[in-house]
Amino acid sequence: MKLQTVSIFVDDQQKARDFYTSTLGFEVTADVPLGEHRWLTVRLGDSADATEVSLEPKAHPAAATFTDALLEDGIPFCVLGVDDVQREHDRLVGAGVTFSQPPTDVGPVIIAVFEDGCGNLLQLAQFKDSAPL
Repeated sequence: MKLQTVSIFVDDQQKARDFYTSTLGFEVTADVPLGEHRWLTVRLGDSADATEVSLEPKAHPAAATFTDALLEDGIPFCVLGVDDVQREHDRLVGAGVTFSQPPTDVGPVIIAVFEDGCGNLLQLAQFKDSAPL
């Protein structure tokens, strides 16, 4: 068993596609029109085993309530593991990404939090020493 697809609820699917691919480096795995929305998935890397992310519209009231509350409380929707948070932070700042928390050492991990421009906060995490990503 493996985690195949997870959903991130977004305000605007095209804006999300542009950000997750052009800025973060994901690749599109599906983009299928479905009426006013689309089945839009992306993943990091070209491995068939990579977990896909479905960039879901916030059309359902529960999704909007949930994600808006997380954003207002400053809670990241998900965590992206990286080898070097400072390097990734600097790259993303150079690409115009807004961070709500700069790289911060919190013990066994270094984290930073940024906005995806589509209604979500995402966290970068780098485990120190030999801890796994």
